[in-house]
Amino acid sequence: MPAGGIFAVVLTAAVLFAATNVDDIVVLTVLSISSRATGQPRPWQIWAGQYAGFTVLIGASLAAAAGLALVPLHWLWLLGLVPLGLGLYKLAAAIRAHRSGQQASPAAVTGLAGVIGLTVANGGDNLSVYIPVFRTSSAAEIAVIITVFLAAVGLYCPASIRLAGHRAVIQAVQRWGEWVVPFVFILIGFYIFFKTGALS
Repeated sequence: MPAGGIFAVVLTAAVLFAATNVDDIVVLTVLSISSRATGQPRPWQIWAGQYAGFTVLIGASLAAAAGLALVPLHWLWLLGLVPLGLGLYKLAAAIRAHRSGQQASPAAVTGLAGVIGLTVANGGDNLSVYIPVFRTSSAAEIAVIITVFLAAVGLYCPASIRLAGHRAVIQAVQRWGEWVVPFVFILIGFYIFFKTGALS
């Protein structure tokens, strides 16, 4: 592949990733704030979960581009049930804790598996974009695209940590996080429904 062609593919992949993962930086920031405020999930779990989850998305896109219908695209809206259910569960826990005079933990997920599941659910609707791109790209172009995607994940993680690093933000989460975090994930669930056309 000529140098000009590589540059074009890299630029296209960067724009594609940014356009389909704007919401991911919100999820990562919430996880990073939760990590700083409560210790859960741990930073390494956020990084590993993001890479593992995104690897699942890439693998599913490649398989579908090769003709394997792993998940029908019209069922992708179901992935929105993951953050929605998580948000409703955390909201119920906050209400129970408030009634008993305690404070619920603002931690959205507490382990590697939770971060992976959240990453896959939040990025599942991206399959409808990635599949045709992979289907119409050569093997060399796909390799470049995947490399850019994985590098971009490595930029998103420290960016979210930086956003979450302000003392005022951490103090606000420690005080109000038990209410804010559930509503953020409920909104993410409805956002996935919207992006996948479930609300139309």
